Formats: sequence, structure tokens, C-alpha cells
Amino acid sequence: MTQTDPKVIALTYELREGGPEGEVLETVKKDQPIEFLFGVGRLNQRFEENVKDLKENESFEFTIQADQAYGQVNDKAIVDLPKSIFVIDGKLAEDLLVEGNIINMEDQEGNPHRGKVMDIGEDKVKMDFNHPLAGMDLHFKGEVVRRREPTPEEITQGYVKPE
Repeated sequence: MTQTDPKVIALTYELREGGPEGEVLETVKKDQPIEFLFGVGRLNQRFEENVKDLKENESFEFTIQADQAYGQVNDKAIVDLPKSIFVIDGKLAEDLLVEGNIINMEDQEGNPHRGKVMDIGEDKVKMDFNHPLAGMDLHFKGEVVRRREPTPEEITQGYVKPE
């Protein structure tokens, strides 16, 4: 199978940080598998390479190094923003400004970015715009639950339409 041969794949997995003994970051169970259009380049290339030849009911286990997953933490993506940008209708949005909270924001060109509140100061808010998995080696262990041909609509859209 190649990038030009899309398939709809449903799978379960456990994602751990670092390796098989690392902290569990995410679990996708058999009763609600993740289903996606494989082969169109929307997933991490290393992930696709590791599951591309698997058949239904076949298991997998592999690690993707941070540099080939979401990259290393970029210190330039951790910024201090003026607290004043969190004023909505004349009032500070204190419900948003909670350490650890993820906030959807836009840059000056209108591009969307998700930032994590790291610290709230007197006049500034420290935000981290790195991907939450940046800097982590990712260990996947799971199973292919289903594999099928995509519909013409799914190929045109580039994703699997939820049922």
C-alpha cells in the first residue's frame, strides 16, 4: 500500500511516553476505535509506515522518536503575552486564565493556535504554543480492528465521515 492507495482503517491503541513502560498518555478501546482515512498524508508519516501493511485483527507495537513525531520543544513557542489581550467586553477572562488550561487563539494573521497557560503574572501570561506531545518519544501498542476501501466521497473529502 502506498500514499496513493487510501484505506479506511479503524484501530485501538495505547499511547505511552518514551517506551513500553512509560506513562500512558492516551487509550483508544475496542468499543470506540479511532477510524481514519489512511494514505492521504494526514497522519504522522512514521505512524503510517508502521501500520500500512497490517491486516484486520493484526497487532502492532512501535516507538516514534520525538524528532519524527512532533519535534523537540521549541523555546520560541513559549511566549509572554500581555494580560490585556484576555480582556473581553471590558472584563478579564479569569475563567480562561488557569494554569494548564488550553486556549484557542489566533496570531496577527488570523492563523489558529492552541496555547497552554503556563504562568499568570501581574501584567503578562506565559503561554506554551508547542504541540502537547513535543519533545516526547511516542510508544504505540494496539490492533487493527477494521480495514476497508474508502467511499468516493471520503476520498474527495480526505477524511472518514462520522456515522
